[in-house]
Amino acid sequence: MRLFRLLKIVHVSVRFGLDRIVLDSTSARLAAWLGRILFWRDLSAPRAVRLREALESLGPIFVKFGQVLSTRRDLIPPDFADELARLQDRVPPFPTEQALSLLEIEYGRPVDVVFKRFDRTPIASASIAQVHFAELQDGTEVAVKVVRPGIEHVIEHDLGLLEAAAILIERVWVDGRRLKPREVVAEFAKHLRDELDLMREASNCSQLRRNFKGSPLLQVPEVHWDYCSSRVMVMQRMVGTPISQLDRLREQRVDLKALSRAGVEIFFTQVFRDGFFHADMHPGNIFVSPSGQYIALDFGIMGTLEERDKQYLAQNFIAFFRRDYKRVAQAHVDAGWVPAGTRVDEFESAIRAVCEPIFDKPLKDISFGKTLLRLFQTARRFQMEVQPQLVLLQKTLLNIEGLGRDLDPELDLWKTAKPFLERWMNEQIGWRAFARHLEEEAPSWASYFPQLPRLVHQALQRDDTESMRESLANIARQQRRTALAVQWVGLAAVLVAVLEVWRIWFACAGA
Repeated sequence: MRLFRLLKIVHVSVRFGLDRIVLDSTSARLAAWLGRILFWRDLSAPRAVRLREALESLGPIFVKFGQVLSTRRDLIPPDFADELARLQDRVPPFPTEQALSLLEIEYGRPVDVVFKRFDRTPIASASIAQVHFAELQDGTEVAVKVVRPGIEHVIEHDLGLLEAAAILIERVWVDGRRLKPREVVAEFAKHLRDELDLMREASNCSQLRRNFKGSPLLQVPEVHWDYCSSRVMVMQRMVGTPISQLDRLREQRVDLKALSRAGVEIFFTQVFRDGFFHADMHPGNIFVSPSGQYIALDFGIMGTLEERDKQYLAQNFIAFFRRDYKRVAQAHVDAGWVPAGTRVDEFESAIRAVCEPIFDKPLKDISFGKTLLRLFQTARRFQMEVQPQLVLLQKTLLNIEGLGRDLDPELDLWKTAKPFLERWMNEQIGWRAFARHLEEEAPSWASYFPQLPRLVHQALQRDDTESMRESLANIARQQRRTALAVQWVGLAAVLVAVLEVWRIWFACAGA
């Protein structure tokens, strides 16, 4: 099976001239020799177009790989990135009989017993799974996502071939090592295997729904856990219009400019408030409800950020919005993303040359793709390390750009995002942050205080003097921290009392 698959890959590669992409930069003589032998090929199309068409010919797994590769503008040439971004995952549905058989195996009983109604015609189909509408026995309308039968076997075969191709590229291509093909394939394999587990996707959906519970901006379907497994996901059926159908949205009198601003707020809320964001926000996964709310679908790819990443990003965004390029450069050095010996003034000058021209322009006049490309070129010049946790964020930001252009070409992303980021930073470093941290630490302090006498007694009973000293030192440090915290709380109480007195005094004076 793998041999036949390998032969097909070789045939497609030769047909579309992918060998020329590698050999033109390594051995022009060998490329010319092969060109004379394979004279029948039509290689008039640009190399990036030929690569895209080859991936489409190889099937859905390679199409999805091309989609992931298109987000790595730090690793591939710009013409490849632009062309691969055009890949569309249009996959014919698999036979309904196979879906019914899989569901019967998962539930242990016929589908018509589990569901009051199950639509035999799928409503959507992709490389990993397809979706059918159904109705639960209590009348609840749901969407049933079913994994393609046998897809695990196909994926493992294709991943093995991709890994072999990555090793070959590293060995024969001049730029092979710099492009890190094995790391890219490993990253792709991780996301692909995660998408195969629909219980993971269901948990992602549930988390995002909880994060935006009661939000006027975003709707997320409810998961019906009793019907879910690793190969089946059942969720609330959502009613809305695909965000790409702008004419229908206008007919429904949806405010597209407000919708574009809401999209920016949703994105930054996910990233900075929650550190958990939808990382596959292409138009096929986003609908708009009749009331004008966003509807999120397909939660197979989600991004996460640690607190340190959020702080770093927020500082960079705010410094960027304020055109404080020195702060941007210093943040990179402080985070260890560029070598410690990097001259901040030179890095600042390079960043300014990239960013300054795009300010004071509406979104329609700004190409984030070109801007990101220049930033990556600058980063490469200063030996900046690519941060894997930010790759999905970069991809999502590019998706947001596309949506913004479609909904409101005049949208000023900077002015829309800046107030949100400044408010978030104030909450992280201001009085609210102190109060929140105090509230979070209070339970641990409460549990620690009653133990102090016992810890002191144990320390005094030990013969190990050094251990006793260490225990007493720990207690002293904790007491100092507690005293400092009490002082802060007391100061806060005094400030609150003073403010209250002022408020009463002004109220009486006004009366």
